[in-house]
Amino acid sequence: MSKQWASKDDGAFKRQVSSFRENICHEHPIYKPAKGRYWLYVSLACPWAHRTLITRALKGLIPIIGVSIVHWHMDEKGWRFLTSEDQEVPFDINKASTINGGIETTNLNEYTPTGHIANDSSRPMIDGTIEPLYIYKRLSDLYYKSNPDYSARFTVPVLWDKETQTIVNNESAEILRMFNSGVFDEFVEDKSSIVVKDLYPTKLQKDIDELNTWIYDNINNGVYKSGFSEKQEVYEKEVTNVFFHLDKVERILHENYKNLETKYGKAEVSKHLDEYFLLNNTLTEVDVRLYTTIVRFDPIYVQHFKCNFTTIRAGYPFIHKWLKNLYWNYDAFGKTTDFNHIKLHYSRSHPRINPLGITPLGPKPDILQMNE
Repeated sequence: MSKQWASKDDGAFKRQVSSFRENICHEHPIYKPAKGRYWLYVSLACPWAHRTLITRALKGLIPIIGVSIVHWHMDEKGWRFLTSEDQEVPFDINKASTINGGIETTNLNEYTPTGHIANDSSRPMIDGTIEPLYIYKRLSDLYYKSNPDYSARFTVPVLWDKETQTIVNNESAEILRMFNSGVFDEFVEDKSSIVVKDLYPTKLQKDIDELNTWIYDNINNGVYKSGFSEKQEVYEKEVTNVFFHLDKVERILHENYKNLETKYGKAEVSKHLDEYFLLNNTLTEVDVRLYTTIVRFDPIYVQHFKCNFTTIRAGYPFIHKWLKNLYWNYDAFGKTTDFNHIKLHYSRSHPRINPLGITPLGPKPDILQMNE
């Protein structure tokens, strides 16, 4: 997720195809699985990068693959890192082996005005982290180190190989599958840290692929096609399509919740939300991929991308219940979600949409409690 403006004369948004598409596996001649060899670069604002961070946590890979976090503000040169000069104390490399790279996440119970925060704010472990391998200032430096002739956009996530000093992959869906594949499982010492054994189980792969296809095109990317539309008629078509498919997700989750009520009784269903997911009572990559869009919907997409037919909390009770369940009951989701990064990035990094760079304070709270 870097410079998003790729509209043509028809006023429609076109997303760039990722450039680095290698895989990590035992059979690969170069990229073999190993502990500490690979490094993940993400933005906490970017939903595509967020899905890899969630999967890293669900699969117990936090001690295996380190993380660096880019600054939330994306300027005309793309993503940047904090520099070593920004650090009051030397950067602790161990913080890269935490669930979200050591970033201090938002306290949801506090009023957090953002007007005093400048785009060049350099609060260590709040606005971002340094790049610890080469002390690079820009994500683009990693792309040029991999390919001096690189000429496309500098997107996150980036999965880096420290041994060959190059990008392995920058396609989030493929990185997610790599982390899930099990090739790193042998290096996970604490097996209890593996929350989900397989996010892409064989018996559900056909259903997962089908859901991923229409959710990606119409919801994940749909909010962007709405927000970056440059003609009224294109916007109206795209935003209507987003909500048509949110309705479809709502029906699926409504049916799944009714099935749980039938199985356990209405009085007991709240005790069994560990079975409340999109497919077959099983947490899969479909939930991961949809979550990163839905958790951003009310705080930013409603106003910034004009996806304002309704909010998730007001208009979609079963999506809302599913969202809160993931956020509050699974650290991999809740502790990798930073609403300050999300709000500041979108509102400050897209001057064609929000030329004054005013960051919304609402909704408050950013996400409701489970019982609300």
